[in-house]
Formats: sequence, structure tokens, C-alpha cells
Amino acid sequence: MKKIFSIFFLLLFGFLLFYINLPVINYGFTGFAIILLLLVILGIVFSLGLIVLQKTKQVKIVNRPNKFLYVLIGVLLVYCIVLPFVTSLKVFRSDSFQKLIGKVNNGQKITNHIAPISIDKIRVVDEELAHLLGEKILGSQPALGSQVELGDFCIQKVNDNLYWVAPLLHSGFLKWLNNQDGTAGYVMVSATNERDVKLVQHVNGTAIKIRYQPSAYFGSDLHRHAYFNGNATVGLTDFSFEIDDTGKPFWVITKYVKKIGFSGKEATGVIVVDAQSGVINEYSIAETPKWVDRIQPLDLIEDQLNDWGEYVHGYWNFANQDKLQITEGLTLVYGENNKSYWYTGLTSVGKDESAVGFVLVDTRNKETTFYKQSGATEYAAQSSAQGKVQEKGYKASLPIPYNINNIPTYVMTLKDAGGLVKMFAMVAISDYTIVGVGNTMRETLTSFKNVYNMADNKINPNSVSNKKSLKSIVTRIQNDVKNGNSFYYFKVKDYPNIFVGSSQISYQLPMTMVGDSIKISFDIDLEEVIDVSSFENINLKASMKSK
Repeated sequence: MKKIFSIFFLLLFGFLLFYINLPVINYGFTGFAIILLLLVILGIVFSLGLIVLQKTKQVKIVNRPNKFLYVLIGVLLVYCIVLPFVTSLKVFRSDSFQKLIGKVNNGQKITNHIAPISIDKIRVVDEELAHLLGEKILGSQPALGSQVELGDFCIQKVNDNLYWVAPLLHSGFLKWLNNQDGTAGYVMVSATNERDVKLVQHVNGTAIKIRYQPSAYFGSDLHRHAYFNGNATVGLTDFSFEIDDTGKPFWVITKYVKKIGFSGKEATGVIVVDAQSGVINEYSIAETPKWVDRIQPLDLIEDQLNDWGEYVHGYWNFANQDKLQITEGLTLVYGENNKSYWYTGLTSVGKDESAVGFVLVDTRNKETTFYKQSGATEYAAQSSAQGKVQEKGYKASLPIPYNINNIPTYVMTLKDAGGLVKMFAMVAISDYTIVGVGNTMRETLTSFKNVYNMADNKINPNSVSNKKSLKSIVTRIQNDVKNGNSFYYFKVKDYPNIFVGSSQISYQLPMTMVGDSIKISFDIDLEEVIDVSSFENINLKASMKSK
């Protein structure tokens, strides 16, 4: 009877260990190995038949364990302690760690990878601001706000528009117990317009109930639900909340395996969990639906990039020859064909201000491209932008790289102490002294282009897109003063766009009138209002020559 009880207790204890800790049942995952070792030790203890002598109060072993059990314990100790230590040491496996990122392609110009973008598509809302805006809309509904809390925001493309999306989660055990059907919806914050904030509680007329959550309990816990539905033998990480193009909510979970002993995580695909019904679909990397923006987790790619730069000449490289390290971490950016990439600068070890190149890693298939071109690190760009408005004490957000008229450019917001956006800044990646700031993105772009053109494009004359020259007649012109600077907006005959330039571009601009013949040059871009690179009033020039 005692043996039956011992076996039952051991099985129950083992089940609870697996139910609570969710260890990966696979070689290379130490959690499973340690639990297995613990269960074997407990089994041996139960099988010994321990008794306590009444006279001496000493514990006596009634049944001696079989020698096979000692061997089994020894094997498990090696498996749980020695193997993880030896097989994961970078000193022995530095070459494997260095190559884990895969083939690194050499890129020519980063502007070939990051497509040109209209200024109304530039990201001006970061995760911190998205959370503030989300909390605000949640606080406007007290009945709902007292029951739930915002989850982590995930940036994603929804019908070609960029949004931060976060689920509503249970705020505690009692809230979950009283509402096991799920929380009512999610929050969407436009990454390009801080006034576009939505609390989405219905999709196609059907109420949203997010039942499966990382913070739920028992069978509603997202990880536990995925684990006990056929995913106990594979690593699961990066539990990201995403919506498809119809607005239906899902959880996207990356599957990974260990490639180097007990280390070297490598993504192999995703599990897509319906946040409401719990239906699970498993996809390889190639078969993952297009609306899923990222498969490769940030921390995995960050570790692999650091190892790629660290062990370029093996482990024993005390001179730091050719060593590289990432700059400010990884940023999710969108490039050509709406593909998403992890972006980071790379610096030589010991040099923090200047980047020796930039890396883009495809967030789905991990295709990596390294652009060997010097430029400013994210930190240097932030410092430069803050220096432009140092009297205001604003702090710059994490810079996002964009292709502005074929000029690689960092774009960031300047925020006050309360986290609210007050101004915008653009900094040339190739030269962080070329900075433009403004109260609007249009004003910032105009300021940036003026500074860039006054620098005579010294940073890289070939980086500017194809310039177009135009001779025409002014049909309308009007000036506008912003922050003490005069900007002149004008239209010309037989050209649909509006042009703008400042008196810093040409002293002839303030003297120009309707009917004057002019010659201008400008970068072909996507904007309705185009900044001119040069301006010449032919009438004024002719009159000066006649004198």
C-alpha cells in the first residue's frame, strides 16, 4: 500500500512540475533534464523504505537501492550539469556561434533596401507614447479600465498602415475568475498619427473576447495551452499579439531549437493561436501567412549578431581585431515591398560615436545584409537632435532610419518630460551634424533639406536621388514665417506640385513675383509639396546684366 501511495505521489508531483514549469521535453533543454533528475532522486528515496528507529531516533534504510540506480543518477548528473556546461562554452564553439546568423550579404547602398517614403507615412509614435495614448483611451471608460490592463504593444502593418496594437488583459486572478470568457478587445494606435487611437471591441459585428492570454490561469494560459496541444518538445518564445488584415486577433509564437549544445537558439517556424477560440495552426518559416510581420525574435537576432561580430577571428582575439558590436539594440523598420527588418548600426569595439556599417535582418527568413558605410550611431544622432533644442530640454526617441529623397536619414521625435511629442528631427546618417528640426514633419523636412543643400551635399554627392531641373513661370507665390524662418511656397506653369524654399536657398526668392521666369532644381520624391535644391530668377538676373 505504501509503495502504491509513493508511486501515486511521485506521479502527481511530476505532473505538477510539468504543468507549472512547462519544460521542453527535448535534448538540449536543461529544464526538462533537471526535472527528470529530481524525479529520479525522489523515486529512489521512496523506494528505499526508510524507517526511524525508536530508541536511537536514527533513519535506517530498509531496502538498498540497485547499483543500476547509482549509474542512472550519475548519467543524469552528467546530462544535467556537465553536458550543458561543456557543449555550450563559446571558448570551444566560437566558430559555430559566429556562423549561427547564417550568410551575411554585402549591400551596396542602404537606400536600395529601404524604399522611399512619404512624410505622412513616417513613424512618429514610439512604443512609450503608444502606451500613454492607450492608457488614456482605456481610462476614458472607467468600467472597463477597472477590469483590465494593457498588454505589450507590437508594431505591425495592417492593410499597409502602420499600427501599434496591444491586447486588453486580465488585471488579476479575481478579474480572470469572474470573466473567463475573455477580455473585451484590443487597442490600436497609429504609428504615423498620434490622434488615431482606437479601442476595438467588435470585428465584423462580432464582439471580441480574448480568452487566451500570457497572464491568464490554468488552461487559459497561452503558453500552457500551446504546450499541452502538441508543442511540448519544441522551444516557444516571443509571444506577440498581432491582428490580421480583417482585425481578427491572434497570438504569434516563435518555435525554436538548440543548434549548439544546450545553446544557440534557432527559429524554425511559428504557432499561430486564435486569441478567442484557441485554435492552433503551425507554420514553417516559408509557409507563415503574410500578415505575420515577424518570425525571428529580437533577442535571438541580437545575440546572433553580437556573436557574429565578436568571434570574427575566434575566441582568443585579445587585440579586438575587426571586432564589431551592435549600437543601440534592434529597431523594427519596413523596407521595400513592405518587408520588415531588424535594423542596427555596427561599431568597432571601443568606438561608440561612429558606425562602421549597418545591418538589416529580414524578420521572417533571417536574410542578413551588411552595409559597410560609415555614419552616425543612433546615440550620436539623438545627441545631435537634442543639441538643436537643448534650451527646451527635450529628449529624442529612438531614431528610425528612412530613405528621404535617397538620403539615408534618421527620423525621431523630440518629447517633453511627460512623454508628449513636441517637435520632430531628421539627422543625416552619414553626417550627424546635418540636422533639421521643426514643429511639423513638413517643417522638419524643409529644414533638413535646407541644411543638407547648404552643406553642398559634401557627405555623399552620389546619395541624392535624380535631380530634376525645370524652367517655368511663377503662377502663385506666398511666404510663411515659421520659428523666425521665412519659407516661400509657389506654383509654376504646367507643373502640378507646390514648391517651397527658404531665403537661405536664394536671396532672389523674397523678390520673386507672379509672372517671373525661374529656373529650379529639386529631388523627385513622393510629396505634394517639394523642396527646391536651387532657385534662380531669370528676370532678376537679366535685369542685373542690363545694368
